[in-house]
Amino acid sequence: MRPTKEQAKENRQRILESAAKLFRENGIHAVGVDAVMKGAGLTHGGFYGHFKSKSDLAEQALAHAMQNMLGADALNGSLDDFAESYLSPEHRANVGAGCTVAALGPELARLPQAERGSVTDHIRGLIAHMENWHTESGFRPDRGQAIADVASFVGALVMSRAVNDTALSDEILASVRNRATGAQDNVLA
Repeated sequence: MRPTKEQAKENRQRILESAAKLFRENGIHAVGVDAVMKGAGLTHGGFYGHFKSKSDLAEQALAHAMQNMLGADALNGSLDDFAESYLSPEHRANVGAGCTVAALGPELARLPQAERGSVTDHIRGLIAHMENWHTESGFRPDRGQAIADVASFVGALVMSRAVNDTALSDEILASVRNRATGAQDNVLA
C-alpha cells in the first residue's frame, strides 16, 4: 500500500531531519543512506522515492538545517540573545542540532560549487542579521565588521569543540561572547 501524500510529506521531512542531524554529527561522507533512513525510522527502499541521490539529499538536508537556523528564535532577538545562544556550552555540545557551518565548514567548502548555494545564502543571512544588530545598537553600518563578527562566532564554536580542555573551551566561548556583547570581565576597580 502506497503512503498518502501527507504521509509521504511527513516521511520526507523525517528523512531531511535525520540527514541534517547525522551529517552535522558525523560528516556528509561518513553517513550512508541506510543510516539516514534508519534514523528517520524508514527502510532504505523508500529513499529514491524522495531523492535522486545522496548528493541531492545532502544539498536539501543542509539547506533545510540552515533555513531552520535562520528562523530560530535566537536570531529574532538581540545580538546579546544570539551570542548567549550560539556561544553557549549547550550549542557546543549539541552538534547534530547546531550550526551547520560550524559543524561542517571544511566539508562544505569541498562540495561542488553548484551545491553550495544554500550555504552562501545562509552566510549572507547571518551577515545581514549581524548588520541589523549593529544598526539597532546604534553603530554605523559596517559590513566588514559584521562579516568579522559572524566569522568569530563560527570560529569560536569550532575551536571550542576542537579542544579537549573544558575550561579552555568555555573561555573561548565566553571571550567571543563578551566581546560581541560589550561585556567586560576584566574591568579594573
